[in-house]
Amino acid sequence: MTNYKLVMPEHLNHYGFLFGGNLLKWVDEFAWMAASLDYPGCQLVTIAMDAVEFKKGARDGAILRFEIERAREGHTSVTYRVMVFRRTLHEMTEEEMFGTAITFVRVGAGGVKLPLRDAAGI
Repeated sequence: MTNYKLVMPEHLNHYGFLFGGNLLKWVDEFAWMAASLDYPGCQLVTIAMDAVEFKKGARDGAILRFEIERAREGHTSVTYRVMVFRRTLHEMTEEEMFGTAITFVRVGAGGVKLPLRDAAGI
C-alpha cells in the first residue's frame, strides 16, 4: 500500500523540521489502514513499533511517500514493514528518511486476543 503526505507548517518543530511525533502518527495510521484492509472486520490495535530511527529530516513543503507491506503473520498478530521517502518539489529524486516494522494484534471484547483468521474465513 502506498500513501502520501504533504509536510505543512503545523507539522514542524521549533527548528523548522518535521516533528518526529507527527511522522510516527502517520506511520501508525497508514499501517493500520493497510492491516484493516487486509483483515476486514477485525479490531486491530498497535502493540509494537521496532527501531525508531530518523535517518533524514523533512521541511515544509516536502512530499512524503509511505510504502507499507505485510512482513509477517502470526496467530493473533501481524507485522508490517513501513518505509518513508521524502521528496521536495524542486527535486526529482527521493531519499529514504525512515523505516520501521509495526505490529498489530486482533482483540475482542475486553482486549482479549483473537485469532486473525477464524471460522468466518477472514
